[in-house]
Amino acid sequence: MEIGIVGLPNVGKSTLFNALLKKQQALVANYSFTTIEPNVGIVPVPDPRLDELADVIVRSPSTALRVSRPPVVPATVRFVDIAGLVKGASEGEGLGNKFLAHIREVDAILFLLRDFSDENIIRSGSVNPKEDLEILRLELELADAEAKEKINLLSKKPALIVHNVDEDKLAGEGLRICAKLEEELAALSEEEQREYLKQLGIEKTSLEKVIAAAFEILGLQTFLTAPSSAKASEGQGGKFEVRAWTIKNGSTALTAAGVIHTDFAKNFIKADVVNWEDFVRFGGWVKAREAGKVRLEGRDYVMAEGDVVEFKVGV
Repeated sequence: MEIGIVGLPNVGKSTLFNALLKKQQALVANYSFTTIEPNVGIVPVPDPRLDELADVIVRSPSTALRVSRPPVVPATVRFVDIAGLVKGASEGEGLGNKFLAHIREVDAILFLLRDFSDENIIRSGSVNPKEDLEILRLELELADAEAKEKINLLSKKPALIVHNVDEDKLAGEGLRICAKLEEELAALSEEEQREYLKQLGIEKTSLEKVIAAAFEILGLQTFLTAPSSAKASEGQGGKFEVRAWTIKNGSTALTAAGVIHTDFAKNFIKADVVNWEDFVRFGGWVKAREAGKVRLEGRDYVMAEGDVVEFKVGV
């Protein structure tokens, strides 16, 4: 999933993106495929279920002799920092077509609107959140009107409206983010972040809320893989790990298998499926099977949010 951050100059895009880059740098050890680019930040999708599954794997009978805890690999979201849009971009002002080309490549647009009170930061083209949004939308509509091919229209892309507010205004309606606070949080450990947010009376970071909203507007859901043993993990991507995978709502087991590897879809036989809560409650694959909670599903099974899956594939 790729989200383009769009906004007028000086609305806080750079501050927000700096926070994303810090999160990306923390992922490098676990994501060998990650390329650090100046305009792309890769952010993990928060999912506490992964840690619960990993704890269960350590305690389950089939892995009782294994000392190490399997690593958890969350799903990720790519945020693209698109240069500040100016009025007239559709006619070539600012970065013009180059800017618009970047937007065409993303899955969804995050309109970041200035709604903070620091008047030391110059309002470059910004008036107020409502009018700023009108400018942004109008430029995309004008660009669509001029486009030779009426496909992948900018104005038709799913969009999130996010207000960049002061720290004490985060509790208001709609999606609100304090880019300055997110940058400060990114420098802290996860435990320190939670403690700081607790002091502020906030349960989730603004970025967590944005990611959840993005999943909703794009119609996405998550399934999980958790090996029953190190040997079994060889058939689940080759690694002893607990991992989250992103698929479209309504995807079949066959489609989900293909997300892990194209060979999984090509050689699909069946899939063992269990709800993640049952997986945790009964202590892993062995006990969940004994309790009759693991189902054997075929290729046309429609995946449910939070399914834990072990795919059976041919050689």
